[in-house]
Amino acid sequence: MSLIPQWRVRLAEPGVVVAPDERLPWPQTTAMGVQHVIAMFGATVLAPLLMGFDPNVAILMSGIGTLIFFVVVGGQVPSYLGSSFAFIGVVIAASGYGGSGPNANIGVALGGIIACGAVYTLVGIVVASIGTRWIETLMPPVVTGAVVAVIGLNLAPIAVKGVSASTFDSVMALVTVLCVGGVAVFARGMMQRLLILVGLMIAYALYAIATNAMGLGKPIDFSIVAHAAWFGVPAFRAPVFDPHAMLMLAPIAVILVAENLGHIKAVSAMTGHNLDRYVGRAFIGDGLATIVSGSVGGTGVTTYAENIGVMAVTRIYSTLVFAVAALIAIGLGFSPKFGAVIQTIPGPVLGGVSIVVFGLIAVTGARIWVVNKVDFSDNRNLIVAAVTLVLGAGDFSLKIGGFGLGGIGTATFGAIILYAILRKEKEPGPVV
Repeated sequence: MSLIPQWRVRLAEPGVVVAPDERLPWPQTTAMGVQHVIAMFGATVLAPLLMGFDPNVAILMSGIGTLIFFVVVGGQVPSYLGSSFAFIGVVIAASGYGGSGPNANIGVALGGIIACGAVYTLVGIVVASIGTRWIETLMPPVVTGAVVAVIGLNLAPIAVKGVSASTFDSVMALVTVLCVGGVAVFARGMMQRLLILVGLMIAYALYAIATNAMGLGKPIDFSIVAHAAWFGVPAFRAPVFDPHAMLMLAPIAVILVAENLGHIKAVSAMTGHNLDRYVGRAFIGDGLATIVSGSVGGTGVTTYAENIGVMAVTRIYSTLVFAVAALIAIGLGFSPKFGAVIQTIPGPVLGGVSIVVFGLIAVTGARIWVVNKVDFSDNRNLIVAAVTLVLGAGDFSLKIGGFGLGGIGTATFGAIILYAILRKEKEPGPVV
């Protein structure tokens, strides 16, 4: 299998689906790469901020991790790797992070992230060696769909809380949603396919007019951009291998497996390409990327449903787009000026985009159910999906001794365990 696929050029015509082994002309490919960077940016930066990590390192390692993944899967699976929210609660607990500023005990968390990546890589090696049947038995479509949907629902309160500080913020968030939605529905051609990027730019301009020109809210401070350097090396950090922290974070690998499997199933359904033979390689690529990221101060990474949501809307699945996005992210990770520009994006605008993107994640989970024809007249499927969604959306946390799980973790393990317990049911009763 070649490490560099030979992509066929496909012109960007209305309604055309661009397959993983095809590419748009270079200008459109680059534009789509920028959009995927925008799509992953909010979550990839928000996650390290919530854990006290350096966002520039997270952006840099998301690009490097995506390239690692790209090489391991031979450029056959369209995916972008960004900061995983599954780590947040456990990292905070393991490192004792206070909630603001840099995490003084980040090294301990990094050691745990590396341990998680190692477990994840081992699972990938096993899957690559003996196949995916055992994984699919533990995580059938009803489970993976629920886990993917839960990620979007679990993140929803973060987006909503971020735009609820004032009536003006809430209104601008809704305006942003309308901008993205308007571009998605009424625009044509490449502009429609760049709906998130174009929608964000329109909302940004409207916010600047409303605040800087009309004085209706907090104005955008552009001075930080002028004073920032164009190039600078991020603040790398070294891991500390604490057995307790490693034991706490290693089980997160199970959540990442469920996420990645769900994402691959979703992409397979959307593209019509069976990607099952790449599942083991995808796990290995994601695991190695997490190890490398944790080794220098970055967050654990996962294949991003945000970017899968963008693919679902644009119908452009070219893997080359993700290689371009990764290179852009790497360049941006070394640019303090870029970080300053991102800091000027108003919270309500970023929050509005997050509402759309997190919603797309939840719908992608539902799409897995639809495409795989999950039978919800079967009470087993009904109960597994229902309980998983509420555990995740309600952020049900569970702590047993030194081991703790947040909402995404309890929902993931709950879905797997509940399905295993109920799977011996002979005949489902009628649904009332």
